[in-house]
Amino acid sequence: MLIACVLIYMAATVAVGLYASSRVKDSKDFMVAGRSLPLYMNFACVFATWFGAETVLSVSARFAHHGMGFVSGDPFGASLCLVLVALFFARTFYRMELLTIGDYYHLRYGKTVEIITSLAIASSYLGWTSAQLSALGLVTNVLFPGITLNQSIMIGAVIVTIYTMFGGMWSVALTDVIQTAAIVFGLIFVAFFLGGHAGGYENVIKHAYDAGKLDLFPHVKVAAWMAFIGEFLTMALGSIPQQDVFQRVTSAKNERTATIGTLGGGLFYFAFAFVPMFIAYAAMVIDPAAASHFQSEDSREVQKVLPTLVLNKTPIWCQVLFFGAVLSAILSTASGTLLAPSSILVENVLQPLTKHFDDKRMLRLLRGILVIVAVVSTTISCNSNATMYEMVEAGYSVTLVVAFVPLVFGIYWSRAKTQGAVFSILFALPAWLVTKYTIHDDTSEVIWQCMPPQLYGLAASLVGMIMGSLMPNWIQHRQGDPAALAARRSVSGGH
Repeated sequence: MLIACVLIYMAATVAVGLYASSRVKDSKDFMVAGRSLPLYMNFACVFATWFGAETVLSVSARFAHHGMGFVSGDPFGASLCLVLVALFFARTFYRMELLTIGDYYHLRYGKTVEIITSLAIASSYLGWTSAQLSALGLVTNVLFPGITLNQSIMIGAVIVTIYTMFGGMWSVALTDVIQTAAIVFGLIFVAFFLGGHAGGYENVIKHAYDAGKLDLFPHVKVAAWMAFIGEFLTMALGSIPQQDVFQRVTSAKNERTATIGTLGGGLFYFAFAFVPMFIAYAAMVIDPAAASHFQSEDSREVQKVLPTLVLNKTPIWCQVLFFGAVLSAILSTASGTLLAPSSILVENVLQPLTKHFDDKRMLRLLRGILVIVAVVSTTISCNSNATMYEMVEAGYSVTLVVAFVPLVFGIYWSRAKTQGAVFSILFALPAWLVTKYTIHDDTSEVIWQCMPPQLYGLAASLVGMIMGSLMPNWIQHRQGDPAALAARRSVSGGH
């Protein structure tokens, strides 16, 4: 029964994604759904982008194991990111009528900065996409023990790639609406069921409180505080200059929808992200033996706590709801994380480096690059022992160091120059990499040794931007014209 329901659901998702391909006429439809999504679809896309595998399986397990102080990045930092985007970036993104966030760097700083930041943004998705594929493989492995984890990852990758490759942002939007409903209703029912079997809501909360799991801030150790701050800032700031966030903002039908949809999606995400945490801890109360997963040498095993218990300890209807919700969360996020890097690589790396090509060729390239991104991400997922939470944080460290400061200063500091952006990148990358591979020691209690390397990179990026912009200008760049950018890809009227 459960297996049949899962297979039917996966087939239905692929069918919806393939149906969405009928709406894709050009690259604009593929990347931003023709800038036509109503509020409910925009809200669903924003929520579903963030509410992925790491929220349901990795963050919840991390909370059950270590407590609230070890999930500062997600949901706290991730939710703040969406709120900041809605309040300070959504209007700017929407009014500029661009297809990718890399287009912004092109207009503000020129081709060189566009290519460097776009490569950084695209590379950051490899960790996030790998996390989603790893989760899809994990769930498949739990349901079909005869299939190895790596084989399960490959099967899941093929499914997601097929429907995203044909439907683009339209497939993401249409499936996100369905998947958001499945996530919300499925997890709420599961939470009520498991909470009741764990002695009630109050008993689960009291158990977590007595065990110290609800302590938000770490103990007095310097290393714990540095990790807490580093994870929070990496997710809150490093995920702002991301193509998937940009695509969801700019796919809305108007500026007001973009702002309200992003803000509403972010706030709802923050509230609902605690549901899988509650479910995971209720599962621990019901079956304390499940904690044995925490002792495994393979850190990915901790993520099996929740799906394994649901499979072994709940009735079939609860299993169907839970796995339907989990698969919805994974598929909705995975499709977006495949589309985003493909869009920015074609638009902002291949376009500037090659001769002019028309929109049909661009659409073919988008689909081809998407397949390549899927293959690379699948390879990483099959060869990594990191948890999904760790994969996502590693990805956002890249954009925090390279892309965040040029974006913010470009919008809010009129004196920001191309030279400042170049200096920002040239200062930040060495600072980040040198500290990461030399002085960083997350067990040390000396603040400069246990400080996360990405924070050194962020500080160096700030210094480089200010210094480069205030110094005599050696690197000239005349701010670009959106119409000229549109002409570069043969899209008339600036989209």
